Amino acid sequence: MPLDPDFADVLTRLADAGALPLVRGTARETRAHYRALALARRGPDFVPESVASVVDATVPGPGGPLPVRTYTPDDAHAVVLFLHGGGWVMGDLDTHDPVCRRIANAVGATVVALDYRLAPEHPHPAPLEDAWAALLHLADRYPGRPLAVAGDSAGASLAAGLARHGRDAGGPALAAQLLVYPATDPSMGQDSVRRNGEGRFLTAADMRWFYAQYAPSPEQAGDPRVDLLAAPDLAGLPPAVVATAEFDPLHDEGVGYAERLRAAGVPVTHVTGPGLIHGYFAFLGAVAAADARSREVLAAFAALLRRPGLRHRSG
Repeated sequence: MPLDPDFADVLTRLADAGALPLVRGTARETRAHYRALALARRGPDFVPESVASVVDATVPGPGGPLPVRTYTPDDAHAVVLFLHGGGWVMGDLDTHDPVCRRIANAVGATVVALDYRLAPEHPHPAPLEDAWAALLHLADRYPGRPLAVAGDSAGASLAAGLARHGRDAGGPALAAQLLVYPATDPSMGQDSVRRNGEGRFLTAADMRWFYAQYAPSPEQAGDPRVDLLAAPDLAGLPPAVVATAEFDPLHDEGVGYAERLRAAGVPVTHVTGPGLIHGYFAFLGAVAAADARSREVLAAFAALLRRPGLRHRSG
C-alpha cells in the first residue's frame, strides 16, 4: 500500500524544517538534535498519558549507577525492561517517555526504562552489559512476576541480544520479548535498505554511521548478540512479538529475524506495519495509523504476558 498520507505530510514538514537527516556531525550534536526533535513532534497541546506512578531512580551498573524510570499502572501483573532506540548513540528517558507510558497501561505491566550508556563513548558490549545488570536487578526486585524485555529500533536490537545473552548465561527466565522494528543485520545487506534508505525518516546513511559508532570492529559487529540475523542457534529464546514497518530501511531484517525465530521453534507474532515508517511508535496520538498499529502490537505483547502457566502477582 502507499505511504500513509499522514506520514507523507510529516516527512514533508520535517524536510522543510531542516530536521532531517538525524545524524548531525558529532555524537553530541546528533543527540541534541534527536532530543529536540523527539520533544517537538509531540506538539504544543501534548499531555502525557496518565500512569498511576512514575518514579525516577537508579540501579547498579557495571560502570556505576544507571538511571531508570519506573512506570507502574494500577494493576501491574508483569515487569518489562524497556530499552530505548536511537542508534545506540541517541535517546534517553525523556525521548521515549510517551512510549513507556503507553506500554505500561496497555500491557498492565511495570515498565522500567533504562538510560544505558551510549556509543561511541561506550560501544558494544557496554549497553548490553548495562541491560544485563538491570535485568538481574529486576529479577531480584520483582520475584514471582513474569519478566520481559522490550525495545524499539536499536533498543529492540539490544532486547533481542539480551534475550540471547540471558539464555546462554542461564539468567532469569523471560516470559516474552517485544522487538519493534529491530536492527538485526550490521552488514545492511537487505533489500529494504536500498528500497527505503532515503526520504523515509531513518536513512541508510544514518544506520551506517550508527553501526560505526556502536560496533566499529569486525569482532563487535560479528558478535551474535549484534549480528542477530546471522546468529546461530535461536532455539530456546523467549516468545516474541516482532513489529515491522513497510517503509523502513530495517523492514526486511525484522521480517527475516521473525522468520528465523519461528523456524527455530520460538513462538512469534509478527505485526506488519503497512504504510508506516521507522519510528512510528513515537507518533502516538499524532498519526492515527501509528496509534492503531501500536495498540495491536501491544495487545499481542499483553497476550504473551497473560498466557496460562506464567506466575502472576498483583501490585
